[in-house]
Amino acid sequence: MSSFKITFIGAGSIGFTRGLLRDLLSVPAFAGIEVAFTDISEQNLRMVTELCQRDIDENGLRIRIHATTDRREALQGAKYVICTIRVGGLEAFATDVDIPLKYGVDQCVGDTLSAGGIMYGQRGIAEMLNICRDIRECASEDVLLLNYANPMAMLTWACNKYGGVRTVGLCHGVQGGHWQIATAFGLQKREVDIICAGINHQTWYISIKHEGEDLTGKLLEAFEKHEDFSRTEKVRIDMLRRFGYYSTESNGHLSEYVPWYRKRPEEIGDWIDLGSWINGETGGYLRVCTEGRHWFETDFPNWMKDPAFEYKQEKRGEEHGSYIIESLETGRVYRGHFNVVNNGIISNLPDDAIIESPGYVDRNGISMPTVGNLPLGPAAVCNVSISVQRLAVEAAVSGDDRLLRQAFMMDPLVGAVCNPKEIWQMVDEMLVAQEQWLPQYGDAIEAAKKRLEEGPLLPTRDYKGAARLKVKTVEEMKQDREAANRNAGESDKGQDREKSAAQQEA
Repeated sequence: MSSFKITFIGAGSIGFTRGLLRDLLSVPAFAGIEVAFTDISEQNLRMVTELCQRDIDENGLRIRIHATTDRREALQGAKYVICTIRVGGLEAFATDVDIPLKYGVDQCVGDTLSAGGIMYGQRGIAEMLNICRDIRECASEDVLLLNYANPMAMLTWACNKYGGVRTVGLCHGVQGGHWQIATAFGLQKREVDIICAGINHQTWYISIKHEGEDLTGKLLEAFEKHEDFSRTEKVRIDMLRRFGYYSTESNGHLSEYVPWYRKRPEEIGDWIDLGSWINGETGGYLRVCTEGRHWFETDFPNWMKDPAFEYKQEKRGEEHGSYIIESLETGRVYRGHFNVVNNGIISNLPDDAIIESPGYVDRNGISMPTVGNLPLGPAAVCNVSISVQRLAVEAAVSGDDRLLRQAFMMDPLVGAVCNPKEIWQMVDEMLVAQEQWLPQYGDAIEAAKKRLEEGPLLPTRDYKGAARLKVKTVEEMKQDREAANRNAGESDKGQDREKSAAQQEA
């Protein structure tokens, strides 16, 4: 029986916390661990704690969650820390999407790259460094930080370089694409072996095999012939056609990381599908997160009446976190894809970058085999994004708004849509709008306020995007409570699309 303490920071995130706790406590050896939750929102923390404690009790475990808004208290003696924060919440997230739209930058998500992802990183890095300080001072000496917060690469980069805490970034993108590839070939995921490498949200399936047969070169034809994917994954299929390899991230996400698919409003509709937000809807992730939050807060009493999560091996999700901890504590070998400092793992990406690559975990630690060179085309795509990430990380740490503006200029989608003067003004607007979450930019924000007040200003437009849908009301969501529960309760809010496609295949 293992005994250790795990702390969840940002535990008010129902989509991650409840599922991750279920995955962890489905391991019989972990029936006696300590669990601490912390969040800045007392209300969110209270609701998630009540729900998770009910799950624990109904599974017959004696664990009592220690919930507190005092982060340092929650971190005392922790061996593992799971971070799922969203600095600024939905209020800041809305500015990440809406202000760039005034300048023609149409994002589906805006949490990894592009204008929204860069600003999300500025808010997140400032707070992650505070979290790292608290971890260093309060947690166990051998603590491991498992970061689920976006922008994954930027935050993990800052924690490892400047935070002084051993940090691994975790994401479910590789698993989702793996499922798609197997489905395209009419196979089960367990029948297809993959090697996937690159950077988070731009990881490439460089090897696909079934019973020893290399299927990598046959993937384009399989996707083009698939009734669902040929309609919903047009960007990913086009990238596969032109670069030779399939990318992990969803159609909507991928479309905002490169300069070609969202630069002209009249062409965006050619590349997306509105059957699911994840296929390219303007501000789609902001919409479903807003709906999920409103639904959980309103419907919470009914969640407490619904059946508890069952802590069983067959009910575990695919998030890497619990499996990593299980392997480190029990020695059971786990293979996954992890975000770590490169240091030569991928030869033709920079050593200081955070790469996503196959790794193995056992009692001896996390081992990352050398991948070698990525194919030149995929490596080039990754290197452009890495340049943006590096500028954004250094800007966030130093509070240097010139580096921040350079990150915007180097961003593929922002650079494809905006000229330098527009970028400068857009950054001014975003700095001012997010002032309360950007303590490192005090002087820059005052200067930006002055410029915006005195003008002259470039004209902007009241633009809602090429494919913006209305946020559903709670009354509208009540018409399909099951779907509303899935949206609020899942960490991977694109799963509905995958489950729907799987049912069609069946």
